[in-house]
Amino acid sequence: MTALITALCLIGYLLGYFVYAHFLSDKIFGLDSTRRTPAHTQRDDIDYVPTNRFVLFGHHYASITGLSPMLGPAVAVIWGWLPAMLWIVLGAIFVGCVHDFGALVISMRAKGMSIGKVAEGIMGRRAKSLFHAIIFFGVALAMGVFVYIIAVLFSITDRWDPDQPLADPASFPTAVLPSGFLIVLAMIMGYLLHRRGWPLGPTTVVGFFLMLGGVWAGIELPLLGLERDAWPGQSSWILILLGYAFLASVLPVWSLLQARDFLNSLLLYLGLGLAYLGLFVWHPDFAAPAFQAQPEGAPSFFPFVFIIIACGAASGFHSLVSSGTTAKQIDRESDARMVGYGGMIGESLLGLLAVLACTAGLLGQGDVTASALWQETYADWGKVGSLGAKIGIFITGAAHFIEKLGVDFQIATALIAVVVVSFALTTLDSATRLLRFNIAEIGETLGLRFLGNRYLASLLAVVVIGFFAFYKVDGQAAGLALWRLFGTTNQLLAGLALLTISLYLKQRGRNPWFTGVPMIFMLVSTFIALISNLIDYWQEGATLLLIVGSVLFVLAAWLTFEAIACLRRDRGAPPIESLDVPIDGP
Repeated sequence: MTALITALCLIGYLLGYFVYAHFLSDKIFGLDSTRRTPAHTQRDDIDYVPTNRFVLFGHHYASITGLSPMLGPAVAVIWGWLPAMLWIVLGAIFVGCVHDFGALVISMRAKGMSIGKVAEGIMGRRAKSLFHAIIFFGVALAMGVFVYIIAVLFSITDRWDPDQPLADPASFPTAVLPSGFLIVLAMIMGYLLHRRGWPLGPTTVVGFFLMLGGVWAGIELPLLGLERDAWPGQSSWILILLGYAFLASVLPVWSLLQARDFLNSLLLYLGLGLAYLGLFVWHPDFAAPAFQAQPEGAPSFFPFVFIIIACGAASGFHSLVSSGTTAKQIDRESDARMVGYGGMIGESLLGLLAVLACTAGLLGQGDVTASALWQETYADWGKVGSLGAKIGIFITGAAHFIEKLGVDFQIATALIAVVVVSFALTTLDSATRLLRFNIAEIGETLGLRFLGNRYLASLLAVVVIGFFAFYKVDGQAAGLALWRLFGTTNQLLAGLALLTISLYLKQRGRNPWFTGVPMIFMLVSTFIALISNLIDYWQEGATLLLIVGSVLFVLAAWLTFEAIACLRRDRGAPPIESLDVPIDGP
């Protein structure tokens, strides 16, 4: 049954891209390949760089993906595989892809400005400041969780055994060496492509095989030749990762991000292809129930299944990537459909694989059946709280799919672990850069021009990310609590971005309902989740989370009222027929 259901999902993605995305491109946004993009009009070879669409697709895909499409479904399947799968597939086609594509288009037509600056042109200065505040909290929360989980995966415990990948399901130090090697390899590749003019094809082939060699080296040298006692702990890894994020944020985009994200995307294509092929060869049964409405200790099914699964179906963070880095690199407007809509389909494929890996990729052990193992793993919400372990379930489940193709399980596990960590790192460095842009724009609004310095802004970004990475509740890492708050903030940002896109279309005499209906759903569900979160934080005595959640609720409500006021001002006004009108024009 899993193979048939998966095949139907894949057909849905194809129809979404070749039919629905084509309609949006031609009839709603009116893409025009003859129009010059910001990558050409404002080229500076640091952030604004015209980029081959295949390279840019890889960069965009890697930047939006990260841990979220794997982590969210690995938690949300506690409600069963069916609601998670439906939201990931249908949500992506009609909400997430439309959101990413629309954000990319309106930013591309506004000199590559961020979604916050675009909102200023549509709704006014207050809207920009409200967007900036929400973006600041959302990105910092998410990257704090990412840094914490990567540090968990890089660390080892007494249970870890290099010869037994499952001895500690949350520890994968074999990913450290290939991840570091990939960073060095990408910098070399970026220099050769951008400065020396080497051809993309041969350089990519050599880089890809060297990258696979790095995966093998990670298996052979899981601790880089160090003794167990000399291996860094979680706190040390957090500091190392924050240092890397700072460096990646200040370097020119061509020197690291483009090449590394492109190579990472190739690695993910390989991992995804092998995993899905293994699924069709194995066609296992689901070990999880299709639906269970009230798991012990879990929050309500609605709206939290739509909140926990953030990036796999719809993610406000993607509007920051689309408008923060990708819009500055689009070579032609027609590339936006492939990069924006197609990139989100790629991420949704990863989210779908996460659902399958965590519900059908489990193997029974001894007298314990796969169903019994799943029930034990997802017995209650408390057991779900170990986010590192849930990523471990995804890694081992996907590795079981690949193992059915005759690949050694340890090699399959190492490959998927490197995919997970590499994509988390790509999102970390891209998000730090986006937070840097956000801080600089906040400084511009407040008249603090010194915040425009990329080194200072990056340092501030790293500090606030580090705060949430180290944040604890009752002496315990606040991973799951922060993830719920991030998920709510993230989906709220998606709703507000769709609101901005809808207003943009309406002001230009275009049909806004294809973005307006998803916007209404996202805003309603996230406002309900925000209120539920605030009640829980109050009862749990989580003061900081209560304060942050309250601030976000006020900001979101205020921005929604700003949009309503803008809509009332525009009522009865003649439509702006030409899409050539600047975003900040009349």
